[in-house]
Amino acid sequence: MLREKLQDHKIVLASGSPRRQQFLRELDVPFEVRLKDVEEIYPDTLQGAEITDFLAELKAKSMDDTLSDDEILITSDTIVWYNGKALGKPKDHDDAFAMLKALSGNTHEVITSVCIKNLDKTQVFNETTKVTFNTLSDDEIKYYLDNYKPFDKAGSYGIQEWIGLVAIAKIEGSYANVVGMPVDKVYQHLSKFA
Repeated sequence: MLREKLQDHKIVLASGSPRRQQFLRELDVPFEVRLKDVEEIYPDTLQGAEITDFLAELKAKSMDDTLSDDEILITSDTIVWYNGKALGKPKDHDDAFAMLKALSGNTHEVITSVCIKNLDKTQVFNETTKVTFNTLSDDEIKYYLDNYKPFDKAGSYGIQEWIGLVAIAKIEGSYANVVGMPVDKVYQHLSKFA
């Protein structure tokens, strides 16, 4: 369905995330991965979804000079928002432990923004999902970090891994969003773009 609509376009995903790549494959949308290093710095006045909107668009702008007429670019950014603070990817094992300790027994938000653009137009949208963790012991946190090494993930966890099975008490909103992309919204926006 979407594949037919997009047959005159090439989709470019500017993300090294295996999870985001898998989502696009599951949508049956042909795409290529094109990566560029971007320093993910944002104004400290930004809050919540403003941060991810800014970073998704920043990543898209960095790719402007690589796009051709028939290409549609997708960039994305995810943060865990807890207690008025953005939890991005952890700096190291200790940072990851501190993040999970803070999330243990509490509710946080996972915010993902997506920027879809071609040479004519840009659309930025976001999704917020509330996630409530059970209380985790220090040993459980250490086990997860040692065995799954979630150091490339916002908030230091991947919901699709062991921790998602044992620690998640409740989710309000999109599960796919917590994994890394609000796929239903991406599908809708790509349909309009085509």
